[in-house]
Amino acid sequence: MTTKTLLALALLGALASVAGNAGAAAFQLKEKSAKGLGRAFAGSISAPGDASVIADNPAAMRLLDGRVFQADASVVNYTINFKGQGRDALGRPQSGGDGGDAGDTSPVPALYFHTPLGDNAHLGLSVTAPFGFKTEYDSNWVGRYNGIKTEIKAVDLGLSFSYDINPYVSLGASVFVERAEAELYDAVDFGAVLAGARAPGFAPGSSDGYTRIEAKDDAVGFTLGGLFTPVEGTNIGIAYRSKVDHRLNDADISFDVPASAAPFLAAARPGWFVDTQASTALNLPATLTGSISHHVNDRWTLMADVTRTGWSKFAEVRLDFDSAQPTRALDFGYRDTTFASIGAEYRYNEKLTLRAGLATDQSPVTDDTRDVRVPDTDRKWVSLGATYRVSGSAEYSVGYTHLFLDEPEVSLVSATGSTLQGKYDVGTDIVAFSAAYYF
Repeated sequence: MTTKTLLALALLGALASVAGNAGAAAFQLKEKSAKGLGRAFAGSISAPGDASVIADNPAAMRLLDGRVFQADASVVNYTINFKGQGRDALGRPQSGGDGGDAGDTSPVPALYFHTPLGDNAHLGLSVTAPFGFKTEYDSNWVGRYNGIKTEIKAVDLGLSFSYDINPYVSLGASVFVERAEAELYDAVDFGAVLAGARAPGFAPGSSDGYTRIEAKDDAVGFTLGGLFTPVEGTNIGIAYRSKVDHRLNDADISFDVPASAAPFLAAARPGWFVDTQASTALNLPATLTGSISHHVNDRWTLMADVTRTGWSKFAEVRLDFDSAQPTRALDFGYRDTTFASIGAEYRYNEKLTLRAGLATDQSPVTDDTRDVRVPDTDRKWVSLGATYRVSGSAEYSVGYTHLFLDEPEVSLVSATGSTLQGKYDVGTDIVAFSAAYYF
């Protein structure tokens, strides 16, 4: 009972804290380990001594030293500043400011526990946040009809098992329950809607309202992995994480309609713009990762990683309303992406290990599909980190990453005909801390 209660509290606490500004492309979160962050996640599923493999490659639990509890916390600072202009449906300059800093500073937690089962088997538990993102602009900004607030977050509670076939080959699998939550908040140009319906006294921008969409769902996914040691000191890991299909059948839709527009909307669009529910699907992508770690000598270890993410499955999100409101389609048009990194660790002495890494991270968002919700672009990683072994039973780690990003541009047309053109100044810094206890 105590164990179940602790795991439930951990899951709820993780979900509450993931406001979620993604360090990886789009709204993917790689921030599950301070050690991994310090080497740009090179060797993420093949390097020894990091309990995050429980979630990412269960077969690599062979590389953990006995029973271990590890807690990681990453802090992601993500700035998003828009500069540009908009026009209403009649081509006139759109009112509103630049929206302020739409980014945030958010924690991303992770918890791991591993225990051997006899000589060849391993059991692990994990709580991780694989996806999370949030953008929030001022409610009256110039691009309000394209989006004000977008928040997506997912937290996994996983159970992992692996078996060492021999000292050179291990196979593992995990199953996880994923809680996903999404919230969208937009302005609606009711003035433009009513002007199109020839209602007297209305024009684009004359009567703003708002709509909010909130949804959540639980779904199950799995991870399969292998760890191979062809020669002593060299580990090769491969892992596949399944896509997770969330069916959000009871999404809550609410509308804030100006009192002056409500009677005209009831006559011109009966059954529209009323509080209701909707069904939709949120398909979070699968990943395939290959990883290698090579122990050069007593001081140096070299690592590399490549991950392919199936973002093309996240092409469109359709909302089917229970009311007379017509189906709404959010077209993301994402493409599959590749993340690649190299890194190294230097064992300075018995207590201190230093690490560094570089990575290139492709965005699923192209110039043709970029919007204000996820104004993403390709990025380069530079990472540093260290681990200090306090004793044989405890160690602490820290990692830091700075992302170099271009200035992404947008050119958009809203559902009510307003336009938005401009570019973003974006930046990301990530700091992670970890504590591991062996017993």
